[in-house]
Formats: sequence, C-alpha cells, structure tokens
Amino acid sequence: MNPELKIAIGSDHAGFDYKQLLSESLEFNKFKDFGTYSAESVDYPDFAHPVALAVESGEFDFGILICGSANGVAITANKHAGIRAAICWNEELASLARQHNNANIVCIPARFISIHEAKKIVRTFLSTAFEGGRHATRVNKIAC
Repeated sequence: MNPELKIAIGSDHAGFDYKQLLSESLEFNKFKDFGTYSAESVDYPDFAHPVALAVESGEFDFGILICGSANGVAITANKHAGIRAAICWNEELASLARQHNNANIVCIPARFISIHEAKKIVRTFLSTAFEGGRHATRVNKIAC
C-alpha cells in the first residue's frame, strides 16, 4: 500500500469503533479523520458529506466511510459528482470496486463484518488499481 496516499475517513456512531481501529492500523502521510469522535448517536450524512467533498475536491485520494450497514454513507457520498462509493463486505468486492468501477470511497458495514475483515477490505481497496479500458468507458457513463 502506498503511504503517500491521502486518505479521508469518517463514520457515524455505529462505525466509530471500527474507524478508530482502522485509523490506528493504517499508516499514511496524509490522513484526516472527519469524525464522529464518540459512540454517541449522530447522523451519518454529517460525516459522509465532508469525506465525499474532500475526495471530490482532490484534496484526498480516497475515502473510507463506516456505518452500521454502509448503505447510508454510500447513498450520501454517491450524491457528489465524481464520487463512486462502494459498499464492500469482503476483499473480492473491494478489489472489483477498484478494478472495474474506479471506486474512490470504500464503505464498510461495521455491524456485519469483523474488524479483521474490515482491515483486509481497506488494504485491498487502497492497493488495487483501476483497470481502465472497457471499464473506463462504463465509468464515464455514470455521471448525470
């Protein structure tokens, strides 16, 4: 995994513990935690939007979003132009999200996978390249 990558991370209360553990286990030169900062109940869009904006602007290369199911943060992030947020619950999906969809935000369902699996997913996502070619043609058709 390239330590030069700039990574934005955020979660709601359901993903808080995983966010903390992922943040501690992954080493990057530029890394920003967009919150939440406790397990107290919060609204996931308050954290998904800032992460998506950080990736959309180009300030960060990739984003990591974590909530209970990953659905809320993925739906929110995907409202942003240029964001391709993918829900991944295993390494194969993380790899395909990068290879075929050029996903730039990985969304982790904390209530449905182990932290060990979450770490593997994030490492796979961040170390897998987009294949381009026929996939680029498809990705270029996503924007409205």
